[in-house]
Order: sequence, then structure tokens, then C-alpha cells
Amino acid sequence: MSIFTPTNQIRLTNVAVVRMKKGGKRFEIACYKNKVISWRSGAEKDLDEVLQTSSVFNNVSKGQVAKKDDLSKAFGTDDLTEICKQILAKGELQVSDKERQSQLETSFRDIATIVAEKCVNPETKRPYTVNLIERAMKDIHYSVKANKSTKQQALDVIRQLKDSMEIQRAHMRLRLVLPAKDGKRLKEKLKPLIKVMESEDFDDQLEMVCLVDPGCYREMDELIRCETKGKGSLEVLSLKDVEEGDERLE
Repeated sequence: MSIFTPTNQIRLTNVAVVRMKKGGKRFEIACYKNKVISWRSGAEKDLDEVLQTSSVFNNVSKGQVAKKDDLSKAFGTDDLTEICKQILAKGELQVSDKERQSQLETSFRDIATIVAEKCVNPETKRPYTVNLIERAMKDIHYSVKANKSTKQQALDVIRQLKDSMEIQRAHMRLRLVLPAKDGKRLKEKLKPLIKVMESEDFDDQLEMVCLVDPGCYREMDELIRCETKGKGSLEVLSLKDVEEGDERLE
């Protein structure tokens, strides 16, 4: 008596399944847990780190591998890598209700933590606690989106919370060093991007320390590099303009 596994069956364990219905048939891929969300958010770039196998299944739990003809008809190609990418992008991640709820709660907390780290009360310049941000998110009935990264969602939350509370992104403190010949001209171009000018020293070169919104950093960096042909510099002194002291707004 011989015991064997049919050639079209593959057994996998500890697997996260992504399912997609296409052309009237069900297709599934077997992934590592937590990697699907990392792939969709762009944090994970290596497909081999996401997939347990490059095979495409009709049913992962039963180990039933999809037929090549069915794949070609449904996806217009028999390239398994391309098909896996399509299923990863558009398929539905299969998780239990308990697991899904746990993931949502964790993501909700992570989003609130990012908001608390990036923002202050503009009146007092003091940060908010994570608990207060969580309560505010519940008040606006914010729901976590599984296909967006927590960082993207934190930026959405900040925009939405501005309608119901005093909140703004904390400023970055920057030191700008510009060649003397470009100093005055560049300063005028940079002015609209600067929130607060803290110090200004014009000697052999123009040196300024200022506060800006974090969203302006890239624009300032490109402006300085292009206009000074790499001779100017931009340095981040601190990521937050927060009043001294440990007090947090509850």
C-alpha cells in the first residue's frame, strides 16, 4: 500500500489566504501572515517575502492547485508572478472575525499614536496624549481602512480632526545655509514656506534658523539644491516645535 499526495495538491500551514473570484472561478494564493498588509502599504517590496509559494490555488486549505487553462482564461496570462500580484492587489484577505477585529484595534491605536507624535495644540504648542486622539477619532466615527498604511491614514485623521479640535502638525526646526550671492534672492523665494524665522545671520553666507510645516521640507530642499547648485545646505535641527516640559494635553 503506497501513501502519496496527488501532484495537484500542496499542503501548507500557518497561512494567510488572499482570495479573488474571476471568470466565474475562485483563485487563492498562500501568503505569510502580516506580509499582505505590508505589501499593500508599500513597506514590503519583495514578493518572495509575501508568498509562501508562487502557486495559485482553487482552494489553499485543501491544497488544490488551479489549472493552467483556468488561469489563462481568467487572467489573460499564465505568468504566475503576474497573477499573484493581481490577486494580492485586488483580492480579499481571509481572516477570522476575531483576528480582523484585533487587527483593526491595533491599527486604530497605531494611527492615534502617529497623530499624537506628529501634532500639537497650536495654542499651547503642547502635544496631545494618544488616549485623547483615540477618543477624538471615535467622536468623528473614523474607521480604519485595511488597504491604506497607518501613516497615510494618520494624515487623513489630522485633516478630519481640524474640523472638531485645535490641532496642527508640529513644526520642524531647520538651519539653512545659503551662499552670499544667492542669499537675498533665495530668502524671498523661501519666505512663503517659513512659519517662524528664529534667527538670521548674514556674513560670508546667509544662515537662518526657522520653523516650517513638515510638508514643506522636500520643496525647500529641492529649491535650495537647484538654486545654489548644491552649495547651499538644509539641516533638520528638531522634528518638533514643542514647548519644554512633560505636560500633555488630556
